[in-house]
Amino acid sequence: MPNSTETYREHLPVHIFEDALSLAHKIANHIGSLIRERNSKDLNTVLGLPTGSTPLDVYKELIRLHQEEDLDFSRVITFDLAEYYPIEPDQLQSYYRFLRENLLNHINVPSDQTHGLPGNLSESEVDQWCHSYEDKIREAGGLDLVLLRIGRSGHIAFNEPGSSKTDRTRKVILDSITRKDASGHFFGDDHVPLHGITVGVGTILDSREIVLMATGEGKAGIIRRAVEETINEEVTASYLREHPKSAVFLDRAAAGSLTREQTPWLVYDVEWDLEMAKRAVIWLSERVGKAILQLEEADFHNNRLYSLVYAYPDIDELCLTVFDDLRRRIYYQNQLPSNERVILFSPHPDDDVISMGGMLDKLVRNNNEIIVAYMTNGSVAVFDADVSRNLGFIEMCLQELGITGDASEAFRSNREEILSFLAKKAPGEVDLPAVQRIKSAIRYSEAIAGIEVMGLDQSHARFIDLPFYQTGRIKKKPVGQDDANIIIDLMNEQNPDHIFVAGDLSDPHGTHRICYVAIQMALEQYNKARGVQGPRVWLYRGAWQEWEIHQADVFTPISRTEMARKIEAIFKHESQKDRAMFPGAYDDREFWQRARDRNTGTAEALNRLGLPEFYGAEAFVTVYSL
Repeated sequence: MPNSTETYREHLPVHIFEDALSLAHKIANHIGSLIRERNSKDLNTVLGLPTGSTPLDVYKELIRLHQEEDLDFSRVITFDLAEYYPIEPDQLQSYYRFLRENLLNHINVPSDQTHGLPGNLSESEVDQWCHSYEDKIREAGGLDLVLLRIGRSGHIAFNEPGSSKTDRTRKVILDSITRKDASGHFFGDDHVPLHGITVGVGTILDSREIVLMATGEGKAGIIRRAVEETINEEVTASYLREHPKSAVFLDRAAAGSLTREQTPWLVYDVEWDLEMAKRAVIWLSERVGKAILQLEEADFHNNRLYSLVYAYPDIDELCLTVFDDLRRRIYYQNQLPSNERVILFSPHPDDDVISMGGMLDKLVRNNNEIIVAYMTNGSVAVFDADVSRNLGFIEMCLQELGITGDASEAFRSNREEILSFLAKKAPGEVDLPAVQRIKSAIRYSEAIAGIEVMGLDQSHARFIDLPFYQTGRIKKKPVGQDDANIIIDLMNEQNPDHIFVAGDLSDPHGTHRICYVAIQMALEQYNKARGVQGPRVWLYRGAWQEWEIHQADVFTPISRTEMARKIEAIFKHESQKDRAMFPGAYDDREFWQRARDRNTGTAEALNRLGLPEFYGAEAFVTVYSL
């Protein structure tokens, strides 16, 4: 890897970090250094600040720098970059509220030096107010540093596709992708505002420094377009390449589609170890449409893999080595664990069957002792209509269940109270505790029905409901020792030989990532306490991504019959059927369709490489520590 932060394909300086936390700390310390430098000269520091989950760790580190290392924010002036319109400042989804809850209320920046974009202005006030916001930025001396995140539409702040590089603060129409991404926070597409107020691209480009950050695989495609393609008004982040001091900070996942990450041999001289050679051979096979064992030396030369030919002069032997490596990674049922203890950790009550229903089916038939541990109750993903429908069903069955008299009247009274609350409930309002419990019960009953398709029953399900999730809101608490302790207790009880963990960090609302961190904490402590190597960890992926062929350690084939069972199990999650609360952007397919298409797609990819032909296949990465 070259020391340069960019390649000739990249038109912006790009800095790549192994994980999101180290990236966030780097940015926070850079901002902290800027503040300290300007404080020492009795100068203000003017910051443009974004919202969303991406910068949260930056804000946490800035708070820590203030509280533990005396970083002084008294000369800092802040400007919010965007806001929904219309929205009240105290509404849960308000960006004004977000920045104050997650940063500004925890540092010593004077309140009269923080500037927000009010989403509750009247229509007649908006234009004049936007002009005055620009005036305030100029009066402050201009923006010293703007921290940005990128939307899946390529927007920065709320500068949606079609924005001009001369645009200033204004009211805008939100792109459909932006609104779809926000739908989970507003508990449905219909509740997301149609408009926003945003600082313009021109205002951002006038700043002295710009830092764009992105994390997660979900942002990889748009990052490649912003960094590698020509400046394009359809990807407003691409305008940043015209700024003399702008840079892009990415974790490894968000950088995954950059040429230097996907096909590094096309942009610089790589060190050809066997793993890199394997990646290149798989890529070449897919590129030229030949099975691995049919590749010829000319294919390598014609596709700029000269250095690989020099490193491995016997191309036939190299191709055979790669082919055999992949072939050994195909595990048939008799090669999978049998008569052993297994814990399958499922972040939500449907990830088990969506992500690895084929594997679970085989593990059951191999007579393993299986516990499926549902880490959250998934209640925020249940529509209010499902609560009403289930309460109506119960009322119809009261007499048949022998529930009469006072008990019947108590139920009807509670039902009316709940229905009255739901009828008046504002978008995004936190549910009553009783409603939260009913929604949890809906998800739990569906989870049990799902694993029953695989031959398990309620005794194999554990609803561990980690504390971080128990807010009743999209926003969760930080993961902590209380979460880890619940996992450790379960592992001490079960003493598993294998654990299955969601490595699908593309979950658009972060629950999979948080659950992964909780298991990581727990596994480290569990292994340390035992003093021996812990259980084998199988990382699976879910509804958003699949492991790349070169990444996977295990492929387990799925027959047409097994796929039918897997889909039947997914269908048992009726509250997530037809229309899910959190489908993610760009993809209108139902979860069962995504699972089927992902599994058949993996099998087709293996077949194209010359490996055995299967109907479907699930992929896993195996490790012993996270």
